Amino acid sequence: MAPWLRFLWLLGLLPGAAPAPASPEFRAAGVVGWEPPTRELLGPARFALDAYNRGRAAGTRAVLGTVRGRVRRAGQGSLYSLEATLEELSCKDPMVCQLPVSKKTLLCSFEVLEELGKHMLLRQDCGPVDIKVTDVRNETFNSVLPLSSREPFPKEFSVKIASAFKNFVTTYNRTYESKEEAQWRLAVFTRNMVLAQKIQALDRGTAQYGVTKFSDLTEEEFRTIYLNPLLQEQSGKKMRLAKAVGDPAPPEWDWRRKGAVTKVKNQGMCGSCWAFSVTGNVEGQWFLNRGTLLSLSEQELLDCDKVDKACMGGLPSSAYSAIKNLGGLETEDDYSYQGHMEACSFSAKKAKVYINDSVELSKNEQKLAAWVAVKGPISIAINAFGMQFYRHGIAHPLRPLCSPWFIDHAMLVVGYGNRSDIPFWAIKNSWGTDWGEEGYYYLHRGSGSCGVNVMASSAVVD
Repeated sequence: MAPWLRFLWLLGLLPGAAPAPASPEFRAAGVVGWEPPTRELLGPARFALDAYNRGRAAGTRAVLGTVRGRVRRAGQGSLYSLEATLEELSCKDPMVCQLPVSKKTLLCSFEVLEELGKHMLLRQDCGPVDIKVTDVRNETFNSVLPLSSREPFPKEFSVKIASAFKNFVTTYNRTYESKEEAQWRLAVFTRNMVLAQKIQALDRGTAQYGVTKFSDLTEEEFRTIYLNPLLQEQSGKKMRLAKAVGDPAPPEWDWRRKGAVTKVKNQGMCGSCWAFSVTGNVEGQWFLNRGTLLSLSEQELLDCDKVDKACMGGLPSSAYSAIKNLGGLETEDDYSYQGHMEACSFSAKKAKVYINDSVELSKNEQKLAAWVAVKGPISIAINAFGMQFYRHGIAHPLRPLCSPWFIDHAMLVVGYGNRSDIPFWAIKNSWGTDWGEEGYYYLHRGSGSCGVNVMASSAVVD
């Protein structure tokens, strides 16, 4: 591993760095807390182990150690979030491996989707550890904060953190079920503030990172509830490539100023970003082609799109197909958002908009900008690295930290421009107006930052 990559790994910022354990008190959004290795957990754990060992010689395969996890259920599917230790021989030569050598212990984090008896591996992060997985209720400040000093925190630091946490609880109206959970959340908050400082130090833009409404969630909790792992695991329906716009992109463009963008919405504790990204695009397309801006129903897609997985994630390409096959979208007023999957109650008589097709857009960002300026807001998907702590400014993470190959969040590009000579994309998010810049995220433009150009698409309204 290159020295600078090792440095990032040691900071805990690269995939594969051991994640912080999740709270045993966590019960949000249908998620069951960390459980011991029951028969139900061992099935997906063994499936993940088989995937890890695929292609390895018989003498070099890892074996399963300790396992714990939680399960999140929706409809006919279950999403398993697992932490497991794997024992791996520290040699690669099968002949040498027959000798009594020491074994290497790995701490792995897996996400496995089970549906109708079939398993699918959505995420696999493994990193070496020299300690066993322990009961999270026995975690201390020092174990929650990897790479921080093993000495006790200075009193001044502890006082500042306690004050910041108190302000956080008041600002975001947090309540905890017990004193123990409050202490745990303070520990998570402290670790997150250190992590936000690391992200801040390595960002090349003007973005500011710090306290947000997600600051008391572990990385695993945040990813499980708010992000969309299916974006990086499934290619989805192949769409035809859109014809390029002939004119060059103007220096800046903002569809918010031209009435093509509805207010910022909130997906809640549900991984439904894919639905919000697509409805935002269709709202803009309908406005540009029919002259009326309507707020459209994401709940219709959660309930009636039988290809995507509702709160467990989905793909824009599949959502376009669902809209076309259903016969259109109802408005938000007629089919309101609930934040969880319910029985489909779509009525063709109430559908207010329709689409004729969908297209994949160019990966060239200059061509993307030209398309946005002429054709309207576009659906995109990015790596959400750092967004848990994003407050404002133009984000520009290092590429190894925000790889375009780890796409996990869908959003809506509504324009672009420059601030202090730094080019940016203006991106509408679906986490409410109390996140980011009144609900918007600004990302560096022109460098393929976080994969912003990898999965751009749009509906077509004739």
